[in-house]
Amino acid sequence: MATVEVILKEKIEGLGAEADVVKVRRGYARNFLLPQDRAYEATQSNLRHVAKLKEVRAKREAEELADAENTATKLRKLRLSTELSIGQGGKAFGSVTTADVAALISEKSRLTIDRHQLLLDAPIKTLGSFEIPVKLHPDVDASVTVRVVAAEGSEEPTADSEDE
Repeated sequence: MATVEVILKEKIEGLGAEADVVKVRRGYARNFLLPQDRAYEATQSNLRHVAKLKEVRAKREAEELADAENTATKLRKLRLSTELSIGQGGKAFGSVTTADVAALISEKSRLTIDRHQLLLDAPIKTLGSFEIPVKLHPDVDASVTVRVVAAEGSEEPTADSEDE
């Protein structure tokens, strides 16, 4: 299990971001990172170039943070509404999932939010208004309000069924 140090040129999920000096297995570096031009060998001459890579990284992270804050302000203003079919006794047919909410967001506001960014514990199976937290960036959190209403033609839950 020989390891070698490399300097990353770009952000690699699970490994690091650009300008990070990381230890990886020799085969991973030789067969994947170096041929695909995703890393440099960590030699003395290459370590001098780390400052330039850190500037690029700082610029990218600042842009990502600004984009996330801009998206967060748009999401906070957004009010979404979706329909859910309700049957006899107030039982829901189906549910509202993170994929449904992500599709609603892209439809109403032209923002692209990945369904994995929506922090929903379980699918929504009841009527009402729900605050769904959204993780846009490690430093930026937002929430979007989704109102779930009964679909046309479905039975409204009565006061008797709500008590049960």
